[in-house]
Amino acid sequence: MEAIHDLSFMLPLFIAAFFAIVFLQSGVDKVLDWGGNLSWLKSHFEKTVLGGMVPFLLGTVTFFELLAGLLCVGGAVYYLMNKSTFWISQGLIVAMISFLMLFFGQRIAKDYDGAKTIAIYFGVALLSALILK
Repeated sequence: MEAIHDLSFMLPLFIAAFFAIVFLQSGVDKVLDWGGNLSWLKSHFEKTVLGGMVPFLLGTVTFFELLAGLLCVGGAVYYLMNKSTFWISQGLIVAMISFLMLFFGQRIAKDYDGAKTIAIYFGVALLSALILK
């Protein structure tokens, strides 16, 4: 139990937990409220080049978000058993790909406030990657 007082031991778990919460909540919300999300996104992107691809893109983002969250959860368990951050790092890579997809969409939709928020999350992901390095 001494390990819970060791910051260098706990940091990978905090990173995994943070991104698991972010992406599992977002991905599960998209699955449970597919229609609401689809409707909102169609109106959000209706005047952009992405307007006709919203269902496909929503499915793609949902898949990547769920994958990132699950990799972080699995990575935390793997880390506790093997002291390896490999799977947390893989989750973080998928998380950063997800953030880039979301950032691209927000910029295309000219939702600069939304893009700014995603940029902050991306910055946290980059710092997390440096910690796991």
